[in-house]
Amino acid sequence: MPWSYKRLWYLLVDHNLKKTELMRVSGINSNALAHLSKNEPVTMDSLGKICQALHCRLEDIVEYIPEPEEDQDATTNQ
Repeated sequence: MPWSYKRLWYLLVDHNLKKTELMRVSGINSNALAHLSKNEPVTMDSLGKICQALHCRLEDIVEYIPEPEEDQDATTNQ
């Protein structure tokens, strides 16, 4: 997955919050939390609610990690 929310989990530790408390203070639903836990994409609305609740910026909670490119030489020789 190209998305990592590891920064969010570290931020929760810094704020002494649990995931269920994050849902309460931010107003995100359990589906959004499940997607976050699996490093799956969530809506910008959900990310905005989290940023507002934690008084942080988007780059403080999410990171885009590009997937490695396939070796083009290997695919052209097949």
